[in-house]
Amino acid sequence: MDSVNEAPKIGPVIQAERKKRHLTLDRLAALSGVSRSMLSQIERSEANPTFAVLWSLTQALGIDFSQLLAGGTSQQRKPDSIDLVTLALTPEIRSPDGAWRLRILSPPMLAGQVEWYEVEIAPGCMLQSAPHAPGTFEHLTAYSEGLLVETEHGSQKLATGETARYRADVAHEIRNTGRQTARALMVVLHELKA
Repeated sequence: MDSVNEAPKIGPVIQAERKKRHLTLDRLAALSGVSRSMLSQIERSEANPTFAVLWSLTQALGIDFSQLLAGGTSQQRKPDSIDLVTLALTPEIRSPDGAWRLRILSPPMLAGQVEWYEVEIAPGCMLQSAPHAPGTFEHLTAYSEGLLVETEHGSQKLATGETARYRADVAHEIRNTGRQTARALMVVLHELKA
């Protein structure tokens, strides 16, 4: 078969770029909005991803789409003076029951260092988190009324504009005690290894 007509081997490139950035499948799934199972199939060349899926992956990994299709990514994408991420390409994590949504606003290269999210929690619902890595802190700034942060160290209600800072290396949750969707900005600071 003429190799010119063969589809590019995208899976191994995605896997190599993911590993180069020390990202797990779960982390890349969160950053790109592509499911873990789909990522696994793509990396094993068992799935034929759509353009939209590939675009999301290149944005999350910070690589050029053209280099991906060429079968290699020797360099990371050069930053433009202004890097725009459209709403359609902003990765999201949603709870299966629709209780909450996290929009990932931070760039992929800061994963595991500092991350920021737009948080939405439905009325009467909560976002529960298992303990993160030791030394992790969260900073939650309320954009609306009704938010309550609870950890094993206590609980704190937030009024609009207030910020709660708390250890996130223990089990913690953010509740919406109000009657409307609650919104906030969450910044996660991971302990930096020397």
